[in-house]
Amino acid sequence: MFASVLTAAIQGINVCPIQVEADVSDGLPSFTMVGFPSAQVKEAQDRVRTALKNNGIALLPKRITINFVPADIKKEGAGFDMPVAAALLAAGGILRPELLKGVMMAGEISLNGEIYPISGILPMVIKAREEGCRFCMVPFRNLKEGRLVKDISVIGVKNLKEMIAYLENPQSFQDPCEAEAVEEEGQDVDFGDIRGQEGVRRAVEIGVSGFHNILLIGPPGAGKTMISRRIPTIMPRLDFEEGLELTKIYSIAGLLPPDHPFISKRPFRNPHHTSSPQALAGGGKNPKPGEVTLAHRGVLFLDELPEFSRRSLETLRQPLEDNFIQISRVSGTYHFPANFILCAAMNPCPCGHYPDMNLCHCTVGEVSHYLGKISQPLLDRIDLCADVPKVSFSSLCSQEQGEKSADIRKRVERVHEIQRHRYHKEGIRFNGEMKNSQIERFCKMDEGGKRLLETAFQKISLSARAYHRILKVARTIADMEEAEIIGSRHIGEALTYRPFDKKYWS
Repeated sequence: MFASVLTAAIQGINVCPIQVEADVSDGLPSFTMVGFPSAQVKEAQDRVRTALKNNGIALLPKRITINFVPADIKKEGAGFDMPVAAALLAAGGILRPELLKGVMMAGEISLNGEIYPISGILPMVIKAREEGCRFCMVPFRNLKEGRLVKDISVIGVKNLKEMIAYLENPQSFQDPCEAEAVEEEGQDVDFGDIRGQEGVRRAVEIGVSGFHNILLIGPPGAGKTMISRRIPTIMPRLDFEEGLELTKIYSIAGLLPPDHPFISKRPFRNPHHTSSPQALAGGGKNPKPGEVTLAHRGVLFLDELPEFSRRSLETLRQPLEDNFIQISRVSGTYHFPANFILCAAMNPCPCGHYPDMNLCHCTVGEVSHYLGKISQPLLDRIDLCADVPKVSFSSLCSQEQGEKSADIRKRVERVHEIQRHRYHKEGIRFNGEMKNSQIERFCKMDEGGKRLLETAFQKISLSARAYHRILKVARTIADMEEAEIIGSRHIGEALTYRPFDKKYWS
């Protein structure tokens, strides 16, 4: 007898529907799997056979063939256990094959018949809705995650007996969890904790307002990391669609918390400087999201930037330019979203006190070697650089609270609304995402601004990319003042955040 059921395979962040076909026929007893299964998937035959035996279901000694369609996609992971078991039960006459029509399922089965959770359930349920399935059957501990998708019934099962019972009568499923409202999580850090550093706070606000990349340079203990960790607190809250997009990414990566499987806060990723290029970009035989993708819609913070390997840093060049990262393998090419704010922090020299000759004891060669770890093309992709000076004693002792994150966020949201209205037909959302043709249309300068930028271009020897990024930052500064035309004061402030490569790397 023949039977089939629908499941799915994760390819990068995309979901490919997979039809699991089972045939039980006369012949020498055997259990064969075809359709390009990996060794991990082939192990399902032993898990499923043993689980059925331990639940009192004996398979007849016949020829069993399992086929995965389409056959040109390699099947990875333990999530194929449950569809293999369901198709096998239907082909063996224990279930009626028509019960599996319009059903998508995935889950790992233990030897005693319990069904364990797997990663990637949310994108699978989304695909099931797109395919018009009647319902999805998932592991019970993935139920909250699956129920984030509306307009499709999701059934959570704990073991094989529940799977059989609910397939025979889906209406008997008792939903144990009500729809939960997404609660706004409180912030454990706030910009009000920062003492002094008004110049850095201004640079960070500009960066968040226009989605610009930021580099903070200063001596140890000046507050670079402290300020960076508070950047997500002044970013606008995620809307539901953005949260669902992030939850999908974290589901594929297997990083969703089981109790609250919805990402409601902007991500802040802080990889260690020993991270490999594959950890940053993503990789593996079946590529998984890396840090640049996990930071999507949020902040990627690289502390001690020169300590990262040169190869790791150079992997950032494409996502910083294109807002996605492309990973090529023999099996295909994978695209991962990577639209984030890069916030990098570093010391100006190995000891951290350059150019203060009273405190810095590094030689010229040591400083040059230290700064030379960061390439000029990577520097050109950073829009703003802010010097982070030591905090004065009077600022540290002051009882006056700094401006709260909530107040800064209100200004940022106003600037984002201006950009949303301006670019609603352009396919972009922020000034930092503008292409060259869009810069020419939306970054109109007055005569004073043009003269100042021309003088700076000649005196500082700016590259074409640096020229365009200065205009993007100036556009954001003008938006913060609700000015339509970019003036000389906007260009002037943007220039103060730019010629850092001439100050330190000259």
